[in-house]
Amino acid sequence: MASPAPLIGLNLAFAASRMLMTAVELDLFGTLDDAPATEAELRRRLNLHPRFARTFLDALQAHGLLRREDGRYHNTELAGTFLVAGKPRYIGGFVEVATRVQWQAWSRFTRALRTGEHQDDSPVDDGNELFRTRPDEDPDRIRRFMAAMDTHTGRAGSEIAERIDWSGYESVADLGGARGNLLAHLVRRRPGVRGVNVDRAPARPFFDEHMAALGVADRVSFLEADFFHDPLPETDVLVYGHVLHEWSQDTRAMLVRRAYDALPPGGSLVIYDRMLDDEAPDRDALLLSLTFMLTSAGGGEYRIGECDEWLREAGFQDVSFTPVLDNHTLAIARK
Repeated sequence: MASPAPLIGLNLAFAASRMLMTAVELDLFGTLDDAPATEAELRRRLNLHPRFARTFLDALQAHGLLRREDGRYHNTELAGTFLVAGKPRYIGGFVEVATRVQWQAWSRFTRALRTGEHQDDSPVDDGNELFRTRPDEDPDRIRRFMAAMDTHTGRAGSEIAERIDWSGYESVADLGGARGNLLAHLVRRRPGVRGVNVDRAPARPFFDEHMAALGVADRVSFLEADFFHDPLPETDVLVYGHVLHEWSQDTRAMLVRRAYDALPPGGSLVIYDRMLDDEAPDRDALLLSLTFMLTSAGGGEYRIGECDEWLREAGFQDVSFTPVLDNHTLAIARK
């Protein structure tokens, strides 16, 4: 006999999400990284009410984020690796964005389905923000989000370094590259290649400090530019990573054409995103696509077939699509 348990779990999935958001907001995992603690100690350190504290902690334990030994709570390997701020693989920046923007937008999902309109009330970016944050107001929030992005870009840079035939190529530009993490990992694997990180002016200080920390400041340069309007750099390879999903279909096609026009004959365009595969639908990619739709006027993940169409209409040849990074797709096309 069928059980309603899966539906009950799905109906309360929002509660687990909110619980994670609150744990990150409280820096619970950072607190436990310093030292395991009892419930009473955590109540004091984090100012938790006794009515909720024990059940909150036990729920995190049940979700595989905490473990309890001899009355003390510890981070699990999962939480200790990905949810402690300052660690190399920290993804709490994504959780912060979910808390500040996506949570509220999803509460209006029914309205979005009926109107087709995004549901984010954030002010329009005036050109002086990064990820909905002004650097002069909260630079650490930007660093945390960039660190979360690094968990994708570092692996993407390594994949691109291995999957392209670099013979005859000497340069690569990451369009919208934030603090340059993708290029840093790429040039480390390809010593003869130089990188150009293309982004707006507010990203420059974060780029400078990150490249210095990774020891590649002499091999990756910063180009202040708007890839919608400014001339693109003259490099052998151009990369759009986690960029096209922010925009409408027409804008995506236009950006692909701009890349084609900028590349030399024989040059390559690389695109990676969580592209949707009609033959093998991915649950998380579909939910993220709906999230981008809710929080941007024209965004959303796109289908592999659509990307193939933009590339071929622009004039690219030798187009390939390869699954990478769990649920991403890497497109490589040659001019």
